[in-house]
Amino acid sequence: MRCSINIPNLGDFADPRVVGESARLAENAGRDGLFVWDQMIGYNRDLVGDFAASNILLTAAALATQRIRLGTAVTPIPRRRPRQLAREIATLDRLSGGRMILGVGLGNPIDNEYGRFGEPTDPKVLADMLDEGLHVITRLWSGEPVTFHGRHVTVDDVIMRPTPLQRPRVPIWVGGDWPHTPPARRAARWDGAILTTGSWDRPPTPEVVADMHAYIHTHRSAAGLADQPFELAVGGSSPGGAAATDIVGPLADAGATWWDERFPFEQLSEFDAVRARIEQGPPLLG
Repeated sequence: MRCSINIPNLGDFADPRVVGESARLAENAGRDGLFVWDQMIGYNRDLVGDFAASNILLTAAALATQRIRLGTAVTPIPRRRPRQLAREIATLDRLSGGRMILGVGLGNPIDNEYGRFGEPTDPKVLADMLDEGLHVITRLWSGEPVTFHGRHVTVDDVIMRPTPLQRPRVPIWVGGDWPHTPPARRAARWDGAILTTGSWDRPPTPEVVADMHAYIHTHRSAAGLADQPFELAVGGSSPGGAAATDIVGPLADAGATWWDERFPFEQLSEFDAVRARIEQGPPLLG
């Protein structure tokens, strides 16, 4: 079981220097990863705040660390230009020495992330855009000529280099809400799942994790991917010390491979509160 810290791209963490320091502290405390939100605006007028571009924040994290994995949780692919995102993630992967993970999803809330900018809000359309975007991004990462004519994306004879350091690609983890199954089915086609279970900071039960694990691996087996590595990341807020171990240990036994430390909404934008938990270190598992 690996352990990551999950921070927003808002509030104190809209400052790249704070994100760089958070990543440095997480690495020094023995954690394995740091994931950053990719949110555009606040959920409503009562939550208007300072937001920053996630990939710039990850640049600061990459420069401040040597070992930990870095990624987004998650980037809404339908509101990005696939060609630009492919370039940015490839650049970050090379900067970090091959440590990037691209977390992807539709993005929530749809009315804010899309509707306020005059973009499509039909989840089925967005899901189609997500799948096309991932197809184009991963093909562009090959460094070979790419031609693709889809419903939403067109590429005519393009070669994009340099490629990411990681081969065959930067790992792609799919986010979503469980027990909503479409994100889990999509995740089964890629390299990992980073799922929530109704409450942002409440850990799932081992039974829920076992159900996720079984569902995803059934679909991977049907697709002929059962022998390929796959990461199942789950998360929530945990106390330090032995109490954290008691929470996380059974989740690892149920099939989770990453524990993603999250924070209650009233604390998650405050560096001091997050820093204290980072410095406690990850749960100690045998």
